[in-house]
Amino acid sequence: MNEPIETAEMLAFAKAIESRSLSRAAAELGVPRATLSRRLARLEETLGVRLLRRTTRSLTLTDAGDAFYRHARIALDAVSQAEASVRTMGNAVRGTLRVSVPPLTDPGFFAMIGAFARRFPEVRLNVHFSTQHVDLMRDGYDVAIRASTELEPGLVARTLARGELLAVASPAYLAERGTPRTRRDLAHHRCLLGFARGELPQTHWPLAGGSKLRVEGCFFSNDITMLADAAVRGLGIAVLPRSLLGRSLQSGALLQVLPGVIQGESRVSIVYPERELMPPQVRAFVEAVLAWAPTALGNDGEPRAPGAEAAAKSTRAKGPRRRTPAPRG
Repeated sequence: MNEPIETAEMLAFAKAIESRSLSRAAAELGVPRATLSRRLARLEETLGVRLLRRTTRSLTLTDAGDAFYRHARIALDAVSQAEASVRTMGNAVRGTLRVSVPPLTDPGFFAMIGAFARRFPEVRLNVHFSTQHVDLMRDGYDVAIRASTELEPGLVARTLARGELLAVASPAYLAERGTPRTRRDLAHHRCLLGFARGELPQTHWPLAGGSKLRVEGCFFSNDITMLADAAVRGLGIAVLPRSLLGRSLQSGALLQVLPGVIQGESRVSIVYPERELMPPQVRAFVEAVLAWAPTALGNDGEPRAPGAEAAAKSTRAKGPRRRTPAPRG
């Protein structure tokens, strides 16, 4: 009979993968690095296969390690759910909570996080700010806030805000390149594109009626405030949430193009893995975000773009430009 795998060894392996560092994994688990290394060695010895390739600077999964991690994560989640079911009976909110959020500058969000931490001091809260579209299941996050309409299998999404997407460009850009009148005209324009699911360069823009138009990009960013800034600076046409563009549209720094042609919806949601029993700390955080969102997010749920406004002021001060600068590599 094979020796059973210990939960501590499985957890050490998962933490090492999710932290991408043995030292960070050991710190998160509250054990010495040597202890974590011994647990990993025992796990590989028990299984009889190499799970990790370790160097002084990196950790990479072998094929066997990748397969084992997927199943180990399911098993560890099941243990967490079993633990949560008991804790729910006592209405205790405690344990680790890992949250992924996009870069936010809203003081109300920071205040909400602070209030949550004060209310639930037994929750070990990890808030990770990133424009990257994390894989909640693989990367070990409990909750994420996303500006996306796409949802992977096994996740639940609660909409925080939604609104309209507009195609916009600066007057200087349109004066030089002309104003597109049909969607076919976009083939002759510079398109400023975001990323789909935060990982791959965007390839399509939404059309009225729900279809999509394939576009070629000249400038890409996973930060929509940078795309707004690039549009104000005359680098091309961008499709962005209306709430992000309010002041730039009012001041004339940006103009809408192809109204009624380029048309879509932006949505901000809080997402979390679908579970039969939601851990109390996850439920409490979701409720806190749902209470914060209506007063903090605009129609499109996006923060203002201070960089775009600064660019607009700079452009107006210098006057219209005759040539469009190429994006720097």
